[in-house]
Amino acid sequence: MNKRILSILVTLLCLFSLCACDELFGAESQSGTVSGRLEVHFLDVGQADSALLLCDGESLLIDGGNSEDSSLLYSYLRNHGVKRLDCIIATHPHEDHVGGIIGALSYVNEVGTVYSPVAEDGNYFFNRMASKLKDFGVSVTVPSVGDRFRLGEAEVVFLGPVELKDDVNQNSLVCKVNYGEVSFLFTGDAERPAEKKMLETGEDLSATVLKVGHHGSASSTCYEFLRAVNPSYAVISCERNNSYGHPDDGLLSRLKDEGAEILRTDRSGHIVFTTDGAVLSVETEKEASSAVSADETGEDGEPYMYVGNISSKKYHRPDCSGLPSEKNTVYFYSLEEAIGAGFTPCGLCKPE
Repeated sequence: MNKRILSILVTLLCLFSLCACDELFGAESQSGTVSGRLEVHFLDVGQADSALLLCDGESLLIDGGNSEDSSLLYSYLRNHGVKRLDCIIATHPHEDHVGGIIGALSYVNEVGTVYSPVAEDGNYFFNRMASKLKDFGVSVTVPSVGDRFRLGEAEVVFLGPVELKDDVNQNSLVCKVNYGEVSFLFTGDAERPAEKKMLETGEDLSATVLKVGHHGSASSTCYEFLRAVNPSYAVISCERNNSYGHPDDGLLSRLKDEGAEILRTDRSGHIVFTTDGAVLSVETEKEASSAVSADETGEDGEPYMYVGNISSKKYHRPDCSGLPSEKNTVYFYSLEEAIGAGFTPCGLCKPE
């Protein structure tokens, strides 16, 4: 055979092979790059959870807060022009995670796949959501660990629950969203038993941003799990002065030890991350200011300079991420007053 013809045939064969590989695996899987943008909105729904992900024209809602947050979900989707939810993940059937989803379903025109750890539940708010989904011709899908789907160029993979328990919180769906070199880990209300089961699987739990489990309770985000995730940012969704004492002081200390920047909806309002898959930026609805509120001033209007924890006998700066719950709080005008009352400085904010 003529060498020139042979050379042409070899070249054509190589090109055919490359095209076949692109079709089979996708160009993205070869380069590991993305060309669009992912936005992750952590909504301020008080002592509850909700996040809206917008990626390359597609949308994903993870939880929807309490029933009273329905109007917030409705208006937030309207203000961001979201008329279709390509996917909804209800991490577990407690009201503070599924109650407000009804507001989102009341606004959108279309709904894609809806995931939940259970297809049926006795919970009123879960059943209300499931009933509304029938209007869209959609039923609840129960995923398995390892199942994944695409959201634009992002990949969403389910990492938990590894083993079903009697405790609803332990059965929370845990998912990781990968977008280029940036990733987000959503943990619902998963606590230490569920975290340890995930660690045993050997799956890659590392993430750039961690949505801290169970609103920052003491029972979530153990050291081993936190080290595996190794987040640059930790987002806590909780209500100011909530009755549960969230976030727990010990948890905040663990996050600080790991070097994660802590963001809280009770202080920052809505928290929005934006990434092109390489660079990550974050904006908050309101600045986490060191300014004290009106009820934290004396009769003469003079602001308190330090916040004390009655239980631990530690004093903090007003902008410390480890502030105690309101019922466990005392305020001081000066450093001398705090020390004179027998309080010692917080190791997180190191007040002076």
